[in-house]
Amino acid sequence: MKIIFTGGGSGGHFYPIIAVAQEINNLVIEKKLLKPKMYFLSNTPYDKKKLFENNIEFKKISAGKLRRNFSILNFFGLFKTAWGFLKSLVVVFNIFPDVIFSNGGNVSFPVLLSAKLLKIPVFIHISDSVPGRTNRWASKFAERISLGFPDAVQYLKTNKERIAFLGNPIQKELTIPLKEGAEVFLKLKSDIPTILVLGGSGGAKTINENLIDVLPQLVEKYQIIHQTGKKLFRDAEKRAGVVLDKSEFKERYKAFPYLKTLGMRMSSGISNLVISRAGAGSISEIAAWGKPSIIIPIPQKVSGDQRNNAFAYARAGACVVIEQENLSSTLFLTEINRLMSDSGKMEQLSQKAKEFSIPDSSKKIASELLNIMIKHND
Repeated sequence: MKIIFTGGGSGGHFYPIIAVAQEINNLVIEKKLLKPKMYFLSNTPYDKKKLFENNIEFKKISAGKLRRNFSILNFFGLFKTAWGFLKSLVVVFNIFPDVIFSNGGNVSFPVLLSAKLLKIPVFIHISDSVPGRTNRWASKFAERISLGFPDAVQYLKTNKERIAFLGNPIQKELTIPLKEGAEVFLKLKSDIPTILVLGGSGGAKTINENLIDVLPQLVEKYQIIHQTGKKLFRDAEKRAGVVLDKSEFKERYKAFPYLKTLGMRMSSGISNLVISRAGAGSISEIAAWGKPSIIIPIPQKVSGDQRNNAFAYARAGACVVIEQENLSSTLFLTEINRLMSDSGKMEQLSQKAKEFSIPDSSKKIASELLNIMIKHND
């Protein structure tokens, strides 16, 4: 049995694939099945260690980005996509997998087109509340479609029987917050309310700036765990050092360039409130933790996906949304204090987050993929 995974070269596309691959590895042991050979086709391996740990072989392909507005760059994008398709067709034909699993993104288009021409079964996962162009196109011929947000179904013109709301796959270890030992690991105190601030792996300059502006007031009441983003860490650390220079509570602020698995599990375990961007993966992790949250999406003109995700999650009653255009240090501080002082509202947000989450999403998707592979081998 063979499976090809494909998806754009970002963490939001890559890590759900890893979560599904992990569950496939677990299920073949549990069900005593023949272990499938797994491949990842993309423009970058993104995380070579994760690929190696899960026995996934990387094959490089390319695809151009096609802009919605007229641009001369679209010509180069089309050329790159055409070249990527020719290479993908050769790679996919040589592997000839039993199924192709796509998590979207421009780079998945050549692989999916190859699958369509070679009549290979396709399973697509739509992480966001509004499907991207590639997934919307692929949904017309995909054998199975899983959704991370139920709202996405309204954008798909296909047989609804092939669609299932299975939630966004998350690496299993990240779904389980760790409180025990977090105080020692993060050098925090267990009796002080804690806020976790996430800007994604790249950080969020606007969130960082507004947070740091009100740090002196925040640390009087709370402990702050701040994932700044690797490129923004030095600047955030320096500015925080200046504003907290005379504060007797400066040790309550903990900045990290990036939180790896253990750090994230402990940070989520000890935190009372999470402040985050609105990536599909981030929202799904927060929901799995059952944590109240303030969601600040990237502006619509930069990423419409994030704004749609944020409000879809808010409609489920699981978060408070602040649009970046409205964000100010005063509003930031006011909303944090309002939520942290309202135990009833915090409990309500927590409960709705748990209801929104589908903790075994990865296993459900992996199980369906295995069924398609077995069916294809009969």
